[in-house]
Amino acid sequence: MDIESKKAEPIGVFDSGVGGLTVACEIARQLPKENIVYFGDTARVPYGSKSKDTIIRFSEQIIRFLAKKHVKAIVIACNTASALALETVRDQFDIPILGVVIPGARAAVAATKNLKVGVIGTEATVRSKMYTKNIQKMNPKVEVIEKACPLFVPLVEEGFREHHITDEAIHYYLESMKDTRIDAMILGCTHYPLLRTKIQQYVGENIQIVNPAYETAMELKELLTCQGIANTGKEQSCSKYEFYVSDAAEKFRDFANSVMPFDVPKTNIVNIEEY
Repeated sequence: MDIESKKAEPIGVFDSGVGGLTVACEIARQLPKENIVYFGDTARVPYGSKSKDTIIRFSEQIIRFLAKKHVKAIVIACNTASALALETVRDQFDIPILGVVIPGARAAVAATKNLKVGVIGTEATVRSKMYTKNIQKMNPKVEVIEKACPLFVPLVEEGFREHHITDEAIHYYLESMKDTRIDAMILGCTHYPLLRTKIQQYVGENIQIVNPAYETAMELKELLTCQGIANTGKEQSCSKYEFYVSDAAEKFRDFANSVMPFDVPKTNIVNIEEY
């Protein structure tokens, strides 16, 4: 394959459901010439309560699917899969694969002034301690306080972003965070930026919210440039963005149209267990 054909190949992005759209949206914004193939594992969401072996198996299946779409790089737009499966799948596949944990950790280290960082995420992400490990590798002086917020994902997936139940869940999970003196907090799940405004209002302006999506898009841009495979063709239209799910295509499409900055006309269902 010649290099120009390689440049035109898409970026693969996957998540347990709709949350990874926050990353796909940032990639589309920061790298407007790149084509994107997105997969949301809506049949098996949420990932946060599942075991490491299960998350690795799911990730392997999705990467095999994306490889069939001839992607030139893959972004695991899911903190749980980034924390639990990234190292394993990088060794298995001959495709550059990025996660969202390291870019998010790097941004938090840069953001904190008093060396106290909070992380909110799924049970699996918090249990893995991957944010703590990566932050303290970058700066051992930073104290990291992690908190699992398992209800946030289903609340987002079911369209309860503006419901008072979500306000109550935020209060329930984050009340203890207010007393920790953190000055930066990582949204350690790609669903959580969809609750960003409510979370910021609750914790107050003294805590800087870190959304790993932007940093991940910047890291992807650097990787594509370093490898000489960034798309240098004409700016792409939304027809070059493909969306696939493992279930509930219409529900996903409706949600995607409320999140993405362009119309998502079609979402395709894939039997991911075949991969």
